[in-house]
Amino acid sequence: MQLHPGHKVGLTGANGAGKSSIFAMLRGEVHPEKGDLEMPAGWVVAHVAQETPALAMPAIEFVLDGDAELREIEAGLVAAEANHQGELIAELHQRLTDIGGYSAKARAAELLNGLGFNQAALQQAVSTFSGGWRVRLNLARALMCRSDLLLLDEPTNHLDLDAVIWLESWLQSYRGTLLLISHDRDFLDAIVNHIAHIEQQTLTLYRGGYSDFERQRAEKLALQQAMFEKQQRKVAHLHSYIDRFRVQATKARQAQSRIKALERMEMISAAHVDSQFSFEFRAPVAAPDPLLVLDGMSVGYNHAALIGNIELAIRPGERIGLLGKNGAGKTTLIKLLAHELEPLSGKRVEGKDLNIGYFAQHQLEQLRPDESPLQHMMKLDPLTREQEHLNYLGGFDFKGDMARSPCANFSGGEKSRLALALLIWTRPNLLLLDEPTNHLDLEMRHALTLALQDFEGGVILVSHDRALLRATCDQFILVADGKATQFDGDLEDYSQWLNAQRLKEKQASQIVAADKPNKNDRAQNKAERQARIAERRPLLKELEQIERNMAHWQVDKKVCDERLNDGELYTTSDKTALQQLLKTQAELANRLEAAEERWLELHERLEAMPALD
Repeated sequence: MQLHPGHKVGLTGANGAGKSSIFAMLRGEVHPEKGDLEMPAGWVVAHVAQETPALAMPAIEFVLDGDAELREIEAGLVAAEANHQGELIAELHQRLTDIGGYSAKARAAELLNGLGFNQAALQQAVSTFSGGWRVRLNLARALMCRSDLLLLDEPTNHLDLDAVIWLESWLQSYRGTLLLISHDRDFLDAIVNHIAHIEQQTLTLYRGGYSDFERQRAEKLALQQAMFEKQQRKVAHLHSYIDRFRVQATKARQAQSRIKALERMEMISAAHVDSQFSFEFRAPVAAPDPLLVLDGMSVGYNHAALIGNIELAIRPGERIGLLGKNGAGKTTLIKLLAHELEPLSGKRVEGKDLNIGYFAQHQLEQLRPDESPLQHMMKLDPLTREQEHLNYLGGFDFKGDMARSPCANFSGGEKSRLALALLIWTRPNLLLLDEPTNHLDLEMRHALTLALQDFEGGVILVSHDRALLRATCDQFILVADGKATQFDGDLEDYSQWLNAQRLKEKQASQIVAADKPNKNDRAQNKAERQARIAERRPLLKELEQIERNMAHWQVDKKVCDERLNDGELYTTSDKTALQQLLKTQAELANRLEAAEERWLELHERLEAMPALD
């Protein structure tokens, strides 16, 4: 495989195919056992670190450390200023200007803001952040590096939807070469122009986005008629789902969005006909209508409401996606629905035989590490035969010895699959899913999407996977400004809403900054003025030296000219003195001419520099 500068490549393949091993090879952590890896020697390679030390330094300084050259220049400036090395100071300030060093802190703040950190968090110590937020800090640090090659392994796993949309925009404008591992097809489609797919220990490069790759791969698989018929049965599930709500005028926009998703999935679903995952939700025992009603509820922490006056009625067959910026309260609302948080006020009415199935990341921690998937199933339902449990687990790719192996050493994706399998077996009639696709690969996400479309109960979903939201949800609730209200639009409308919110926040911060210049601004202005002084100093020094030289040379040339006006020089037989004077005159004229050109050049450079305030 050969990649060129500026390529943006999605690296795909089943779990365990070797994607992370390729990244380790490109970072120099493992070496090829055969063949050659060639990369430009001067390339700067950036990647997201797996660990974050518990440092006392502020978050923004930790992110700035990602630009190694910036930190090197800053350290050099401190040493040069201590030693009063004027010319070196000027040179370092010029290098700082060349790499955009004076705006580095603003760029770091923008990265952190885009990834969900508020203004107060910028000065917060790294050690005070939780694990998920430290992952975001590592991501910001990798993006801060002015790299030639950027390696990103599942960068959206710990992000919410607004941060995913921001990161997508940032990567679209990234000028280097990008190699990206992701199980989010919308994210891949928006960014990459090639797919490198690993299958049967072979790496193949495809041109185009992820959908283009799936279509090309589907063309090969569709030749197998039996598998193609299986594909058609899956597409029929999509049609039945669309038919349930497309006639409702109140959901016309969402219906159109779902129909587009159907058209797309009809083209690509053949690429998944050989998937190792095959399951469906068991029909709920009961279907009360409504399932759950919240009337005038408020919820929050420490007696302070985060969301107030919630009015929500959930009915069977409804699929509702929760939208909102990080920290607005989406997970808090899910916990309220799951009865894990008590309301501060309001009324809750549950339908008879309501059976809630709640999936959140902490569900993985409740798995018993010393027990196998089969043992988990037997404890959940001891009356069902062992073979029936094994058949069911096989649909989640727990086959053979794996179904009987302790889950202590399972990957995050395998644990998520087991937690989902246990949840689905309980036959819930209301599903509450908080980021269910974290750690799931593309095949499992596809299988989950199909199963949710055929689910008869109600669904409340929080996810950063837009393909899942678009193909599953027929309405959205926006959690923002302390309220949870119906959002009249689709995911494209939500993206526009986010951009408008960011613009308002930026304008507001600019107004505050203009009204209240802070110490950092004054310090930065002082530093920039000192940099301009340092930059001008060697030029002024050279000008002074040129003017002194020119004054001496002009005197010498005048003496030389006067002597050459003496007629006797031309009548004597010995021409040595005449030749020497002519040579000296020519040398002085050349020196003066060169000096005048340099003098004009220096003045032009000084005039082009910013004025000293």
